[in-house]
Amino acid sequence: MKPVAGLLLFLNFCMYVIVLGIGGWAVNKAIDHGFIIGPDFELPAHFSPIYFPMGNAATGFFVTFAMLAGVVGVASAIAGINHIRSWHASSLPSAASVAGVAWTLTLLAMGFACKQIDLEIRNARLVRM
Repeated sequence: MKPVAGLLLFLNFCMYVIVLGIGGWAVNKAIDHGFIIGPDFELPAHFSPIYFPMGNAATGFFVTFAMLAGVVGVASAIAGINHIRSWHASSLPSAASVAGVAWTLTLLAMGFACKQIDLEIRNARLVRM
C-alpha cells in the first residue's frame, strides 16, 4: 500500500507545483501590467483590487484561490510524506486534515474556473491551470 500512496502523493505534489508555477506567472503579469496608481492618477471606473490584464472578471479570483490551494496542497504533500515515512496511526490525522483543506480549496478554485469558462474570455496559458 505504501508504494501506491507514494506514487499518488508524488502526482498530487507535481499537480500543485504546476498550478503554483502558472499562477505565479499570472500574478507576476498582473503586477507588471496592472493599474498604475499614484498621487497623480485617477482610479478607473471599474477598479478591482484583483485585476488581471488577461482573461475576464473571474480570472483574479480563480488565480488567487488556485494559488492558495496550491500552497496548501504542497503542505499536504509534505504532511503526506511524513505520514508515509512513519506510517503510524498518530501521523494520519494531521496529513488527512491538511489534505481535506487543500481539497476544499481546490474545489473552490475549480468553481471560479467554471465561472471563468462560462464568461468565455480566457487566456491560453490559464486554460492549462
